[in-house]
Formats: sequence, structure tokens, C-alpha cells
Amino acid sequence: MSTLLSATDIVVRHNDRTLLNGATLTIGDRDRVGMVGRNGSGKSTLLRIMAGLQQPDSGEVTRRRDLLIGYLSQEFSLDATINVEQNVRSGTRHIQELIHEFERLSPTSGRHDVLEERIRALDGWNLDSRIAAAMAHLNCPDGDRSIRELSGGEQRRVALCRAIVARPDLLVLDEPTNHLDTESIEWVVEYLADYPGAFVLVTHDRYFLDQLTNCIAELANGIIHSYTGNYSDYLAAWAEREAAEEVIEHKRQMFLKRELDWVRRGPKARTTKSKGRIDRYYEVAEQQTVSPTGDMELVVPPPPPIGNRVVDLCGVGIELGGKRLFANLNFTFTARQRVGVTGRNGLGKTTLLKIILGLLPPAEGLVKTGQLTRFNYVDQGRLQVNEEHTLLEAVSDGTEFVLFGETRLSLRSYLKRFLFTDDRIVTQVKHLSGGERSRLTLARILKNGGNFLILDEPTNDLDLQTLRVLEEALLDFPGTVLVVSHDRYFLDRVCTDILSFEGEGQVTHFAGDYSGYAENRKLRQAAAAKFKPAAPVKAEPIRKTSSSRARKLSFKETRELEGMEATIMTREEKVAEIETLFLDADFHRKHGQRTGDLMAELAADKAEIVRLYARWEELEAIRSGTGPD
Repeated sequence: MSTLLSATDIVVRHNDRTLLNGATLTIGDRDRVGMVGRNGSGKSTLLRIMAGLQQPDSGEVTRRRDLLIGYLSQEFSLDATINVEQNVRSGTRHIQELIHEFERLSPTSGRHDVLEERIRALDGWNLDSRIAAAMAHLNCPDGDRSIRELSGGEQRRVALCRAIVARPDLLVLDEPTNHLDTESIEWVVEYLADYPGAFVLVTHDRYFLDQLTNCIAELANGIIHSYTGNYSDYLAAWAEREAAEEVIEHKRQMFLKRELDWVRRGPKARTTKSKGRIDRYYEVAEQQTVSPTGDMELVVPPPPPIGNRVVDLCGVGIELGGKRLFANLNFTFTARQRVGVTGRNGLGKTTLLKIILGLLPPAEGLVKTGQLTRFNYVDQGRLQVNEEHTLLEAVSDGTEFVLFGETRLSLRSYLKRFLFTDDRIVTQVKHLSGGERSRLTLARILKNGGNFLILDEPTNDLDLQTLRVLEEALLDFPGTVLVVSHDRYFLDRVCTDILSFEGEGQVTHFAGDYSGYAENRKLRQAAAAKFKPAAPVKAEPIRKTSSSRARKLSFKETRELEGMEATIMTREEKVAEIETLFLDADFHRKHGQRTGDLMAELAADKAEIVRLYARWEELEAIRSGTGPD
């Protein structure tokens, strides 16, 4: 394996903070590196340095000669003077230049073979089809649309598409899954799994890390700890490292305690041996220790009492801009229910939240809200914050305490539970990282209480530790939770139910987590594709001559025709029963061993229904005198 890039002893200071303090990372030509660490720890800064867009205060970055790097930042920019497709194509300018040069060369040129090999390595001959496929799978806006018309999420998909179609030697991606729906994320996973180059990425999507990475680089206290393997391997190794450091620190503290007791006893004879013991004490006492990583204790205020009725959706439907998003949606929310809403962007997920909140009237149906239901809504846009305010001022709203049932918690204590230290609490908002802003926003909103918590994409920009603690807080929340998210790991950990927007106005309810829903959907799709009844082939009508005599039904055929409707109905009921089994959230536990038999039985019943309908038409034709003699 050859080295593409090496960053050695990187130091970066920002104001009074040292973000990177000797960070070192080497990337080989087949490495798939996932970078993790708390928000504000310097991950994005290190990515910018690797991409050559920022210089460190000290340290060295060495890149392979002619190394091509593709970079997607959190604060990306697009050219507003050109359309969507032109922006995507701008990422492949180096490939287009190679093709243009190749086409102008004489076939006898010595550079001809070199260019052809380079274009082939970059898959340049399939450039148009690759761009079209990437734009389609990432659900990019139409290619001729103006960048100025796009939302922030749409622009991010265009920027990601521009980065990956370039096929650089090294892809550097900062939060590539933000604002992508689940299907788009799955396509990106498949794309990167077969990527011929190397990549390093920062993401909060733990399934993404687990499926793609072969190395995890943890950035903590300004330095990098590297772990071989994917995210699951990292978690196991990290736990072992933490345990070992705790043992070392415990032994150090015990040594200091013993030596301090000895020093305080003041031995009369200060021998050379005792002086050495004192020197050893000070040497150990001055040793640098690893700062504890610490965990955020996310505080969701205890909700007020919730009634038997929380929210009932009764035949709810809506149409926006001439497009029907969904119709006849029936659902009952209950206490301690945590419902995950998922599906492609633009199908109506956020619209549903607004209908539940009463911010948007449904076109049809009713929303019945319980008298004791109190909403607390965290939207995608979050809350606007005065950039000049400190964190304390941003959260206070003129008060110094947060109400917790009948108790009060000081704002400083409250903010510390969101992992803000004393010096950060008095820092101006404009100096916060993106992740710190998200934590601040959650702190501002969650203190408002409520017994029905509605979160729209809460996982965007949160680091992995904060995500884990948010999940724990929601699991302990005694009220009702409704959350829109494309984070599969988050949905698996938190949700008791899934409402999935599957397109064409269809919203499916599944009792269980996201993995259970995804497996169930695959079974439904497989059954629909494999056992879809073929349309019966209609026989050519027989032309009768004047001498033809119309055949009548026999007694047996007449009885068969009379019972045909009931026979078909019985078969259709049997098919419905089997399909209902496949939709059961506990299907695998209850019927997993019978899957093959049930699938075969379902196929046979559907085939029999097709035959029965054909026979019914045949007998009806004979009875009416239009059938064969």
C-alpha cells in the first residue's frame, strides 16, 4: 500500500484554545478512514488542512505528487451563475480536460497511451452516464434549475454529487449524509464501497461508519488515536483503552496519596534515598494525565401529566401545489410511544408535523388533540440566535433558572450538562462550532418542557457522544416522542413505531424499529414482484357461422359457475391472511421457520385465483352464447 497523504504533528490554535496539538494521521491508497470526536474538537479543521485549504500553525503535510483530492465541506459553495448540472460537471473539469487533450492528439503521439490509461482509470468514457446516475440516486434537483432557487438541503446534494463524480484519488467528506434521505444514503454507501480510491470522512451516521470504514481516527484532546477496523471494532477497542487509562490513573493517584502521607510525616533523616523519593513524588504529580472525555447528561424537563388521548389522526390527507402528499392517514399516538418518521425528501414528512401541531390545516380528515397534550417542537431551521450573545445570555431568556417540575436548576448547571465548560458558557455564539450550536439550540428548546416532543432531523450536526446521550434521554422520556430522521441507528435505538412515507401518497405504519421495518418492506416488495398475478390471456373470439349451434352449459358446469364467486372469495381471503402474516412486526419470531412454505403457498393460491377467473370468464361466455360450441 502506497501513502497518499501524511499529516505529522499538526498544531492549530484558535483564540485561546489549542484545537490540534500534535495530531498525526497517514492515509494509504486503499484506506477508508472514519474520523470521530466531539464537536469543536478540530475534525473539520484537520480536513481543511488535508485538503490544502488551511495552513496549520506548525507541523507538516506531505502529499503524493499529482495527488487529486475531492473535498466536501460543511460550508460548501456552489456557482450561482450556472445551473445544477453545470455545477455537478464542474467537479469533473480535470477529466474533461484530459478527454479534450486526448481528442486533439494524433494517434501516433507518445502521450496518447498515457492519456487513455488515465481517462480509463477515472472512468472518463462513462462520464455522462455516471453524472446522470449520481444525480438521480442522490435525488438532485433538475439539471437546468438555478442554484438560487434551491433549498440548503438541495444545494448540499448537488455539492456531494459534484464531489463524488470527480473520482479523485482521495475523497475528503465532512458530514456527507446530512440532508440525505435513507435511500440516497444507501446509494452513497454502495458507491463508496466500490470506490477505487481512498476516502476520509466525518459523519454521525454510525451504520455508514460500520459498513464502509477500515480505520477509525478518534480526535481527542488535540491528538489522534487510530483504531483498525470499523465503528464496532472501534467501540470495543475504545472501551478497553478507557479501562486501561482508568487503571493507570488510579495507580497514579494511589502512589501520590501514599507518598504525600510519607512527606507529611516529615522523616527526621533526609537521606539521599528519601530525597529521591520526594523527587519521584513531584515527578509523578506533574505528569500530564488524559482529560476525561466526560458525557453530557441531556436534560429533558419532566413533562406535565398526559391524558388518555394524546393525538388521534382520523383519515388525514393533504394536497400541496396540486400534488397529493398523503390521504386517509389514521394513527393514534399514546404515552411513552416513540414514533420515527422516515422516507424520501419531499413526500410530506415535515408537512405531517405541521398538521399535528395545528400549524397547517389538513385538506381532509380530523386531528383530535387531547386537552392535556403540550407540544414542544424542534424544527429543522432551529432557533435564530444573536451572534453577539454569550451562551448564558442565549439560553436565559431573562431568567437564571430552568424549571424542573417543582425544582429549579441554575442555567450554568443546566448548560454544563450539555458539555459546555465554564469558559465556553461565557463565549459568544459567533465563536461556536456547528456542533456546539446544535447543542446550544437543543438546550434552549428542551428547557421549555412539554409532554409531546416533536423533533425534525435532530441528529444533523450532532457528534456521536451527544447522539448517544440524546438517545438515552428520549428512551427515558415518559411522554410521547415524534421524530423525523434518516439516521437508521438512531431510529433503531429510540423508536417503538415507524411511519414510513413510501411514495405515491402511501404512509405505512410498522410496530417496531427501523431495521424491522426495512426487512418487512423487503419481504413485501419481494412478494409483490415474485407473485404478482399475470393478466389472463383472453382467447380470440370464435366467429360463428349460420350453421353453428351455441353450446349450453352442462348441469355440472352450471353448478360450477354458481359456486365460482364463493370459491374465488375463499382463495382471496386465504391470500389476504398470508399477506397479513408477512406484515406482522413479529413475523420472524413467530413464523420465521415457515417463510419458505408460506411463500410457496401464497404463490400457489395467487396462481389458482388467476385460473379461477379465467374459468369464470369461459363459463360465462358459454352461458351467454358467445363461447365455443
